Formats: sequence, C-alpha cells, structure tokens
Amino acid sequence: MNQLAALLWDVDGTLAETERDGHRVAFNQAFADCGLSWRWNEVDYGDLLAVAGGRRRLLRYMAQRPDAPALPGERQALATRVHTLKNRHYGELVRAGVITLRPGVRELVDTARSAGVRLAVTTTTSRVNLEVLLQTQFGPKWRGVFEVTVCAAEAGADKPDPAIYQRALALLQLPALSCLAIEDSTGGAAAARAADVPVLVTRSHYFAHATIDGAIAIGPGLHTRQGWTPALRPDGSGRGVDLDDLRHWHAAMDLVSQFD
Repeated sequence: MNQLAALLWDVDGTLAETERDGHRVAFNQAFADCGLSWRWNEVDYGDLLAVAGGRRRLLRYMAQRPDAPALPGERQALATRVHTLKNRHYGELVRAGVITLRPGVRELVDTARSAGVRLAVTTTTSRVNLEVLLQTQFGPKWRGVFEVTVCAAEAGADKPDPAIYQRALALLQLPALSCLAIEDSTGGAAAARAADVPVLVTRSHYFAHATIDGAIAIGPGLHTRQGWTPALRPDGSGRGVDLDDLRHWHAAMDLVSQFD
C-alpha cells in the first residue's frame, strides 16, 4: 500500500480564489493602463478559463478582437506588455489583502507539516504571482512550508499536460501513487491523472458545476464535511476536511464521477 507522503497543491482556485477578484480585475486594470477599451466581466472571464495560462488566454481573446493588432508579432508584444502590467496589479491586490487562502487550507497545511507530510505547489500561474501569494499568506519563510514549487514556465507546458506534475514528482523523488494532488478544475484534475497522481477536487467559483471524473474525492471545499463524494461522517465540532480524511481517501483510491 502506498502511504500518503506528499500533498501537491494547485494555486488558482485551490489555495485561493484568485481568478474572479484577482486575475480578472488585474487584467482590466492593465487594459486601462494600455489605453484599451477591453474589459472582462465575471462571465466573460469564466469562459476564457477554458484556456490555461493568463498570457495564452489573452492571445486567444485578441484573436477574436477586430481592434487587436493584426500582425502576430505585434500581438505578442502587446500580450507581453499587458501581462506584465497585470502581474503588477495582481501583486498589489494580493498584498492589499483582497486575495486570501480558501477556508480550511491553512489548517490542512499546518496539520500536514506537523505530521511530516511533504508539501509542494504545482501550478500554471507565473512564478511572480505564485511567490507574492505565498509570501503574503505564509510569510517570508514560505519556502520552508512548500519544499517544491513548479510553475508552467519551468515545466514547459500548461495543464492539462502532466509535465508540471511529472517535474514535481522528480524533484520530490516520490512515486506518483504516494502523493495526492489537490485541484479545483477539469484541466488540473486531468493533468494529475495523466501523471498517475491521485487527485482530490475542491470545487471553486468558476468550476462549481464542471464535470470532473476520475478524482478520489470531490467536494465544495476543505472547510466543510458536507457535500463530499465519498460522503464524510458529520462532525459536531464543525471542523472541516482533515488529514485523516485525506489518508482514508488516498488509501481507498476509489474513483468518483460527476455527481451534480
């Protein structure tokens, strides 16, 4: 039996609800900085999340805009400028406390560390965005919390490609089945599965009703014991999902399917 040795955390939507009030807002601020009339509302941005990675998302959007630069090189240059400004604005939002950890995350991180379960981050977000969030939420010694952090740029591919997970496993020097990925989206879950890493899904704002198959557990968040498949035993103390629950699901590794 493979004992649970490490938790591999996604960031956007999993560690924190960053998309709606973080990245989307920051993109709109960057558009304004560049004198662009483009604005992404909450629904627009949800549709764009079908494309992994903010810069790729922006290029896909520009391909549909008649007022975007016509030449590919000009589009690339504009995308780089907008994305750089967007990351700056995102950092300001994070440092201002607009973006915080999802409920139940810190408790599980602390419990896992105390129990000797290793922690890693596996994300498509850029390193600058990752580091500002982790430093703001976990302090200047955050690297002592997450021993491995892998972003798409370092892995060479975005999710749902498994490259991010494969690189994390290589750095941790652990077999896939001894780890557990924590994700929120269809693409993230698919990336973990393609790397043979069991995956737990904590549904986020934009993927609350997404069809996600192949997880060992799916639920609304780590803060609650209600609404999970497989079902958890209710706890009168009001605590959320804990490390013992993760170990139980990981040991069973029964795959669950879409249940909405």
